[in-house]
Amino acid sequence: MEDDSKPEQSPWAYLPDVCLRHVFHWLDDRDRSHTALVCKKWNWAMHSGSLWRSRTITFCGQPSREDTLELQSTLWYVKKFAKYLVCLEIRLWNPYNTAFTRKFQVTLRGLFSHLVKCNNCLGSLSITYLALDRLIWRNAVRAQFLKNLSTFLKRMSKRLDYLNLKGARVTLEEGCELLNSLSYLTNESFLSEINIEDFFSLHLPVYSSTLFHQTMSKFHSLVILTFNYNCISDDLLNILGEHSAHSLCTLNIKCHIHDPHGQVIRGVSWGNLAKRAPKLNVNFFFERVMKHDHLARILLVEIPVRSISLRSCYFTHPDWTMRPTLTNLLPVYWHVLQKLTLELNNDHELLDDDLLQLIVSCKRMLFLKVWAFLSVTFVERLLQNRAEGKCILTTIKVRIYTARQETSEEDLLLCDIYRKFKYLIDSELNYFVITYPMV
Repeated sequence: MEDDSKPEQSPWAYLPDVCLRHVFHWLDDRDRSHTALVCKKWNWAMHSGSLWRSRTITFCGQPSREDTLELQSTLWYVKKFAKYLVCLEIRLWNPYNTAFTRKFQVTLRGLFSHLVKCNNCLGSLSITYLALDRLIWRNAVRAQFLKNLSTFLKRMSKRLDYLNLKGARVTLEEGCELLNSLSYLTNESFLSEINIEDFFSLHLPVYSSTLFHQTMSKFHSLVILTFNYNCISDDLLNILGEHSAHSLCTLNIKCHIHDPHGQVIRGVSWGNLAKRAPKLNVNFFFERVMKHDHLARILLVEIPVRSISLRSCYFTHPDWTMRPTLTNLLPVYWHVLQKLTLELNNDHELLDDDLLQLIVSCKRMLFLKVWAFLSVTFVERLLQNRAEGKCILTTIKVRIYTARQETSEEDLLLCDIYRKFKYLIDSELNYFVITYPMV
């Protein structure tokens, strides 16, 4: 007797389209191209726009053969599916000579031109760490690249919602021209998020530039702004309050030792901005700006500070002491501070008591990361305070510096502390504590 039944199909044949697209989402370009050859349904899934909305293109200064093939493949797929692209990230790794920067400039010129013709939905653009102040950028190549980027931003300005040019290192005039490109058509920009950290070259007092203030006055709907402290002035705070108070939620501010940070900002300017933008939170990231008098000029009581990061990068100075900052400056934020990061080379002073007192006084602090010379008992006292409800930390990350090469004794004590508070750590904390020899 003949069997007229149809051959049994694989369960994959009955997989809903939405599930198939989700599987394809986790595949790289090469695997996607192979799976697209299986059948018409899988080929159709390969061409689904949802798979090509976000792309990252990595340019390596000294690429391996594999890196080169991956770059070529990525560029091909970006161009093929350009009309679907919503988020584009371009990464530049270790550019090492002028030939590379020239090739990078030419490649992006072609990519930008193609996107202008084919894409109507790009909302997010990230091109980071260009370091255009380096000698590997010949003047002509640098000028052409900036011209191409400015033209592209003008064409895409109506649709862009997020722009990240962190680490571009351009002059004041070049930077303002790029930012003005975003308001080219209407003289206003409704970009919601922009990252211009390390956007300008080192040592520039951007805060005193009328051109920069005029440029920033064209942004009318900023939600998140990431930039350097050398851009801040009373005028800038007033501009943000006038044009973006209704939307502004976050200011991420980096203050580096090599950037000018001696300008005087009035507390009333910060107070007015905080009053006009009630959703505002400010996050400070200090790099080697550690002296109390420098910090006191910046950390004004009127600022709604949510997060503070102080990093000494292993450098120390005999005249520097951390204690006044812990006992006088930071406690004024007891009602708003949620996140504290300290990376200190405090080998000349013990800060256990002052740091514990600060943590207990900050009623909203959830995150603590400390790399410093501390005693092991600091961790035990901190966990005891947490167990007693004297603080509400949910993340504790501590690296205990020690001047000794051998840390077995401290490690055993930390194991005992973990066992003592295991019930709390396992159930309520993101916890990581180690010892670290500093010899």
